[in-house]
Amino acid sequence: MPDVTRRDFVRKSLAAGAVVSVAAGPATANTPSSDGGIRIVAVSCSPRKGKSTATTLQVCLDAAKEVSPRIETELIELAGLKINGNVAAGVPLEAGERDDFPALVPKLKDPRVRGLIIGTPVYFGNMSSLCKAFLERCIVLYQPDYALSNKAAGVVAVGGTRNGGQEATIQSVQMSLFCQEMILVGNGRPGSRLGATVWSGAEGGVLKDEFGMTTTKTLGRRVAQIALQLAGSTRPA
Repeated sequence: MPDVTRRDFVRKSLAAGAVVSVAAGPATANTPSSDGGIRIVAVSCSPRKGKSTATTLQVCLDAAKEVSPRIETELIELAGLKINGNVAAGVPLEAGERDDFPALVPKLKDPRVRGLIIGTPVYFGNMSSLCKAFLERCIVLYQPDYALSNKAAGVVAVGGTRNGGQEATIQSVQMSLFCQEMILVGNGRPGSRLGATVWSGAEGGVLKDEFGMTTTKTLGRRVAQIALQLAGSTRPA
């Protein structure tokens, strides 16, 4: 095949993303749904299905639902999915290679989605490779629709030790979300932090990490509160 620059590939990828958007729903992704429902999606970027990161994100979503009956939630686990980050850099898939990312695009472009929570385990002080690949492939959500622009975003990091790089990981993920023009939020009151910092090594698992679960629940509530405000509601219900 002829040489293709990364810029050319990105332009074609963005165009492809627009086609997916048309097939999945209205191009005006930031228009609230007529039924008043506000959806918050959490994405677990752990390669292990149903483990600490997914468990923590479910706690986060449950806390978000408590804010208002208008809040709807969905947990997406990337474990077991094939997401090749090289595609975002202009490297084509091999013939017959499986790619599960396109199936996620309609979920993320759903007009009801007003909040996004990214959860990742901490590996060597940073996000998982699966998380990085996912965030890079989200380039198709940028131009021309800016599907994630002006939506609330929070980050959950699960580390093997109490201070195992969770905050550094959160900041790394946040940088990608900044580039999507998202409204980044932390825990909020009473103890504002960058996001949810969880310890998977707590005796009994993440649910027994009292401090981590506090940051997780407050993050979920904060994302829900901001999502409601961005959707035009100043009251929780």
